[in-house]
Amino acid sequence: MDRFLHCDLPRGAGNCATSHDTAAQARRHRQQRRWATQIVLIHDLALHACAERGLAPPDDLMPMQLLTIPESDIADLGSIVAASLAHSPAARALLSALEREQHIPDTAVRDYYDRNRDRFLTPEALRRGVDPYDEPAPTDIHPYGHVRHGIERELRHAAARRAFFDWLDEARADVEYAEGHEHPGDPTQPDHEHRH
Repeated sequence: MDRFLHCDLPRGAGNCATSHDTAAQARRHRQQRRWATQIVLIHDLALHACAERGLAPPDDLMPMQLLTIPESDIADLGSIVAASLAHSPAARALLSALEREQHIPDTAVRDYYDRNRDRFLTPEALRRGVDPYDEPAPTDIHPYGHVRHGIERELRHAAARRAFFDWLDEARADVEYAEGHEHPGDPTQPDHEHRH
C-alpha cells in the first residue's frame, strides 16, 4: 500500500488542486490513503474470489506494480476499479473468468447491429458522408456476418465489466474500514469525493 500512497493519483481520483496550503495537502493525503486502501482491498478480495473459483491468477507471486492507467479506462470504470484492474493480476484473472461466463444471445448481437448502423459504415461510405439512418445502400454498411463476432466480443466485455462491478459491490458490502481508510466517495465523510 505504501507504493500507492506515494504515487500521483490518476485524474478523477480526487479533486485536490496542488497547493502549498497545509490543510489542502492533508486533505489530499487523506484522499490518497482512502484511494490506495480501495486498490489493496480489491486486490485482496479478488485473490479470495480467485481461490474460491479455483483460478490461479497470472503472476500471482509478483507484487502489485504501479502502471500507467489509460484515461479511457478511468472514464469508463472510475479510477479505483481501473487502477485495481491495472495493478492486480487477481482482479484481471477474475474479470477474465467473468467474461468467459457471459452468454450473449444472437438476438442481442443483431439488435446492437441494427441500432448502431453508424458504427458499421464502410470507409467509402464515411468518405462520401452517407447518413446511416437514411436508408443507406447495402454496400455502404459492413454485412452483419463480417462484424458479428466483433460485436459479440464487445458485448461480452461490457457484460463482464458489469458482472465485476456487481461482484465488487457484494464483496465489499460487509467490509468495515478503519478510521481514515474509508472509501473516498463515502458521503458520510466530510471531504468525500465522488464525481463522474
